[in-house]
Amino acid sequence: MLEKRKPMSENSEKIETQRETFQITEEAGLVLEGGGMRGVFTCGVLDNFMDRGIRFPYTIGVSAGACNGLSYMSKQRGRAKYSNIDLLQQYNYIGLKYLLKKRNIMDFDLLFHTFPNKIIPYDYEGYAHCPERYEMVTTSCETGEACYYEEKQSPKRIIDIVKASSSLPFVCPIAYVDGKPMLDGGIADSIPLLRARSLGYTKNVVVLTRNPGYRKTIKGTKVPPFIYKQYPRLREAINRRSHLYNEQLELVERLEAAGEVLVIRPQKPLEVDRIEKDIDKLLALYNEGYQLASQIDFI
Repeated sequence: MLEKRKPMSENSEKIETQRETFQITEEAGLVLEGGGMRGVFTCGVLDNFMDRGIRFPYTIGVSAGACNGLSYMSKQRGRAKYSNIDLLQQYNYIGLKYLLKKRNIMDFDLLFHTFPNKIIPYDYEGYAHCPERYEMVTTSCETGEACYYEEKQSPKRIIDIVKASSSLPFVCPIAYVDGKPMLDGGIADSIPLLRARSLGYTKNVVVLTRNPGYRKTIKGTKVPPFIYKQYPRLREAINRRSHLYNEQLELVERLEAAGEVLVIRPQKPLEVDRIEKDIDKLLALYNEGYQLASQIDFI
C-alpha cells in the first residue's frame, strides 16, 4: 500500500521526510484526530487534499477533527483555517472570560451558530450531495462509550453532533444529540482507527496532532464523585482516557510500521496547546500540515 521514496535533501527548506504513495481504493479511509487548536495542523492537511482533489470513500473525525472534517466534506477549501486562525484573531473566542460568563471555555454560540449561519456560511447543500461517508464521534455521558453519527440532511442535527463532539469535559457544558447527553468524542475514542477498520475501511490515512513518540502522562488522580455525579460511567471513561489514548497511539504505530496505515503528524516540536491563541504559532502549524500532506502521492 505504501511506497517509501528517497528522503529530501538536507539543504531543502522543507520538512525532511520520505515521499510516500497511497492508493485510494474502495477500502480507503481518512481518520482525523482532535486536539483543540492543534487541529490547525489538520486544516493544513485537508486544504492540501482539497487543492489536489483528494477524496476518500469514508472519513471520520473527532472533536476539532470533526469540525475541520465538515469543511472538507463540503469542499470549502480554507474555511476551517479562516475560522480557526483569522476569526480567532478577530473575535478572540477562547478564554476564561467565557468560562465565567457562559460556563464554557469557548464561545459556542459564535462558533456553532453565528459562524456557520452568517459569518462564514457552511454549505449544507454541498455536504448533503457529497457521495462519500462521514462520521463524527461523541461520547455518551450515560454509557461512557463512543457514539458514531452520520448526518447530511438536517443542519440542526449536524450542528448538534459536531458541538457534542467538541464539548470538552469540565470546561464545556454537556451537549445533547437526539435528547441524549454527550461530551467530547475524544474521551472514548480519540483516534477512531478501529471504527474505520470495523466498517471495512482497512487502508487508512491517519492525521494526528501530536509529535512522533508522544504519550500522555498517566496521572493518579481520578474524577471525584461529585463531578458528573449523574454519570458514573462517564467518570470512568474520563479516568481511563489517558491509558486508552496511549494504547491507540501504540496501535497506530504498529500498523504504521507494518505498512497498513499512513500517518501524517507534526514533525517539529509542538508549540501549540489545546487553547492556543498565538496566531503565528497557529499559522506555522497549519503550514506544516499543508507541507507534509504535499509529500504524499495519491494514486
